[in-house]
Amino acid sequence: MGDSQRTMLVLAHTGRESARRSATEVIQRLTGAGVKVRVTESEGAALQCAGATVVPPGPSAADGAELVIVLGGDGTLLRAAELSRTVGTPLIGVNLGHVGFLAEAEPDGLTQTVDRLLAGDYRVEQRMTIDVVARDNGTTIASTWALNEATVEKASRERMVEVVIEVDGRPLSRWGCDGVVCATPTGSTAYAFSAGGPVVWPEVEALLMVPLAAHALFARPLVVSPRSVVAVELMNEGGDGAADFGGAIDFGGAVHGDIEYGQPVAGEDSDPADQFADADRAVLWCDGRRRFDLPPRARIEVRRGELPVSLARVHGGPGQPPGGGEFTDRLVAKFGLPVEGWRGRTSRLSH
Repeated sequence: MGDSQRTMLVLAHTGRESARRSATEVIQRLTGAGVKVRVTESEGAALQCAGATVVPPGPSAADGAELVIVLGGDGTLLRAAELSRTVGTPLIGVNLGHVGFLAEAEPDGLTQTVDRLLAGDYRVEQRMTIDVVARDNGTTIASTWALNEATVEKASRERMVEVVIEVDGRPLSRWGCDGVVCATPTGSTAYAFSAGGPVVWPEVEALLMVPLAAHALFARPLVVSPRSVVAVELMNEGGDGAADFGGAIDFGGAVHGDIEYGQPVAGEDSDPADQFADADRAVLWCDGRRRFDLPPRARIEVRRGELPVSLARVHGGPGQPPGGGEFTDRLVAKFGLPVEGWRGRTSRLSH
């Protein structure tokens, strides 16, 4: 296939000037090299790039494209994954957000990244996803998926949810908590990381379950087989078993990607019925983008997803194992980890 036949989709966080500017630069460089560029209708007006084809949003936008180039934070890349997953088009992200673990490149390396993509100097890796089903008395009320995590959380800030967690059809423990995070290795550096979960290298295949502020002696993060099915059952029903702290304690909200939410603590003059309207309910969030209200006694099952997400990588070289070394370098760079004094692989002990 010649370069004149190549097609790439460009997505950007158009609410950021830096992302619009970077997207324009990428589009001009791609079209100048003879690549057909697509942008979605929701972003076309903001980008205003001559030579780009405007297409409807949805999976068809990425269908048949060689790559989806994403300019923004991890939230933008998660949005792009919703378009690309079903058609199998690889994503590559340029981080214009904060930590940006999913992104491959930083803004100062944008030109070099695009040049390597044009040269075909990249590889594609498959990232594990999770399929999530929520049921109410056996009836399916939600069926979705996630690349990072599915989180069952309290709907009311003044109360805890009480859950029983299960692995492979066996109950393991019961917690009163703010919620439970079920994550992939990719999601181990997202919400699960903030909740005290382990950092899992992306090539490891596993499922993670991390409690959120659990009021229990045994509430450790769990790492189980990718063939396992983990489940969370809500035990709250009509206030029975729910921990009630009234309206005086503010446990804080939660942050998912680009969305921040959480109900304010009720004031003295508020209606108690309104204050506890959601006291026995919970919510299911997937990748911080898809929310589902859960009734009392709901059951949420999480298993390995049938469809992975493809990520393109330009780093590394021939003979270098994919993932591991690069991920280590990414951790050191993102968190500024102290590595001074490391002697390297060639150091030897003195005799």
